[in-house]
Amino acid sequence: MSNFQNTFVAEEIYDDTLPAEENPDDGVTASLADWIVEFDVSPYLSEPFREAWHLVQEYHLILAVILVGMGYGLGRLLKSIIHKLLERFRKSWKSELDYEIAHYLTSPIHQTVFTFFLIVALATLEFPGAIEQFLIKVCITALLVFWGRAWFRATSVIMQALEAERHRFHLFQPRTVPLYEMGIKLLLFGLFIYLFFIVWGIDATAWVASAGIIGIAVGFAARDTIANLISGVSIVADAPYKIGDYIVLDTGERGVVSSLGIRSTRLVTRDDVEVSIPNAVIGTAKIINESGGPWVRHRVKLPIGVAYDSDIDKVIDTLLEIAAQNERIVDQPEARVRIREFADNSINLDFMGWIRRPADRGLTIHELSLEVIKRFREEHITIPFPQRDLYVKTMEEKEIAVPAEAEKPLSET
Repeated sequence: MSNFQNTFVAEEIYDDTLPAEENPDDGVTASLADWIVEFDVSPYLSEPFREAWHLVQEYHLILAVILVGMGYGLGRLLKSIIHKLLERFRKSWKSELDYEIAHYLTSPIHQTVFTFFLIVALATLEFPGAIEQFLIKVCITALLVFWGRAWFRATSVIMQALEAERHRFHLFQPRTVPLYEMGIKLLLFGLFIYLFFIVWGIDATAWVASAGIIGIAVGFAARDTIANLISGVSIVADAPYKIGDYIVLDTGERGVVSSLGIRSTRLVTRDDVEVSIPNAVIGTAKIINESGGPWVRHRVKLPIGVAYDSDIDKVIDTLLEIAAQNERIVDQPEARVRIREFADNSINLDFMGWIRRPADRGLTIHELSLEVIKRFREEHITIPFPQRDLYVKTMEEKEIAVPAEAEKPLSET
């Protein structure tokens, strides 16, 4: 009894008459191919077309060609209809970018319809299961590439649109748009890679584990570079300065920001030399942004000392006239003079004015100092300086005491 049961089970397992959906060698679209080949539309066709349909059913290659042609034509038709609808609604949209976004996202429709009919055509040719699955996976992979390219292009257009509307969307500034665009594209790339693994039946667990190990090794080997990248992201997000600002670092570097990258920041110094500073250094440094604050203008201050017998009102008026005549000093805020200290030899004042660009600070101080010297001499205003009087007292000869040893002859010594 037991031998009979074992024989029956073995015959049941190795029976070749199993249904197609349970036999993996029949291909993933065997049922679809059978339905297409065996589908009878004769009752719906006239006599000439009925004979042609029977001929097509007998020759699978002709049927596959017809399906591919139908897919191409239907795809072109759908694409044309959608584009005409887009042209019709184009005038009602607020900007041209809306049309471009819709255009990029609807472009792969033609490829999608064509690829679907191509897969159906492959199913009718009755390839072996492994070859059929491989060809279908290739078609689906091509479809992923088409849609991925469309979404990448649409992402760039969307970022440009948001940057153009930055007065409404404050997060999308020229300095942050490249970061957002790169992040979205990386997410899209990761999504399409995941779909690619699913299509080809690849287990992503081993790849993720390998990527983790490789990431740890790369992190130790390139920790300085990674630190610069992380600091670059924080600088872009925090925005302590922007391109065109005049900044001063506590390490001594100063200049106009000419480039703001993910790895480094470039400054053009007063010597017209471009200095590249790693973002990791800037991320931990104290930054003085002389172009920041509520005013883009920069204040210059010139300390001046005048004699105590000077007419202080005349001194202040003269300095304000000098500021008004200088082309680099702006009218608003107005220049001003403030008394700071009663020193030992002078009354110390601060002569202050505002300029348009921080880079003009040195030249402006030079021009103001030169004009102050000239005008003070014309107005007879004294700039005192520390003086020391030296008194020399002449002593009479009898007051000079000569030691007894000095009067002895040299022979006696």
